[in-house]
Amino acid sequence: MTYNQIPKAQGLYHPEFEHDACGIGLYAHLKGLATHDIVKQGLNMLCQLDHRGGQGSDPLTGDGAGLMVQIPDEYFRLACPEMNLPAKGRYGVGMLFFSNNDDERNEIEARLNAFIEQEGQTLLGWRTVPVDATKIGEVGKETCPTIRQVFIGASEEMTDDLAFERKLFVIRKQAENWARERGNRFYFASLSSATIVYKGLLTPEQVDAFYLDLQQESFVSAFALVHSRFSTNTFPSWERAHPNRYLIHNGEINTLRGNVNWMKAREQQFVSEAFGDDLQKVLPILDIDGSDSSILDNALEFFVLAGRNRHMRR
Repeated sequence: MTYNQIPKAQGLYHPEFEHDACGIGLYAHLKGLATHDIVKQGLNMLCQLDHRGGQGSDPLTGDGAGLMVQIPDEYFRLACPEMNLPAKGRYGVGMLFFSNNDDERNEIEARLNAFIEQEGQTLLGWRTVPVDATKIGEVGKETCPTIRQVFIGASEEMTDDLAFERKLFVIRKQAENWARERGNRFYFASLSSATIVYKGLLTPEQVDAFYLDLQQESFVSAFALVHSRFSTNTFPSWERAHPNRYLIHNGEINTLRGNVNWMKAREQQFVSEAFGDDLQKVLPILDIDGSDSSILDNALEFFVLAGRNRHMRR
């Protein structure tokens, strides 16, 4: 089994009719003070949402749970001293799920490295995320991906945060499109200079136990955005757990098909001063293999990076 074991349409089942009904929460310091206690309080809140998360025949495998936090700059400097990380905000961190086929993973990583160089940014290094898979359910273990982080330094031409976020988006989309064309699957849980997502096919109480990073005192954030997933008529997976890259979502999107069709119809007419010549590199905007929430997240991400409202990000 692989982490993305989502079935194809069959019988009365069709992926486009999948919906979520979940538990969500935000814990934050009003003055933006980053502490490890914020992370712990967010995880504690997540555990209180256990009743809003689903579990199947394996009671130790949840429908998915996770949290979004700020990039823990101090922690990464301690954990990866060999990378010589630049100033906070001048590097991005990608959280990736790979299959456990090392040859396939190495090929994807090499191609991603090439896209980073092609876009004028600097590859700082790769890190395997420390996890404890003994703490999760059998289905979670069988489908557990290889989880890696990529660190990307901003070029001198990147003069503001949004421009760098946009460049990271361009790198990610090219890598995803390349992999899709070749039939290779991998997943970016996040790629940002501001935030990072830790999530998986886990129950709320397993998130902290599985991801050893979250247990470290130097792992700090000013907020924790948490989500416990309840898959209504859906097939849960590692990548369908929340948070997504920009949002968490509780409920069902009843107008999904119409919105997707309109977005696809308008893509060839897109014009963007923000993206300029990079615009064609990021199409298609929507990954229709994702859940309704993740498709909404795709659209929100694009509009924010295109300059729709630059105050929505932080």
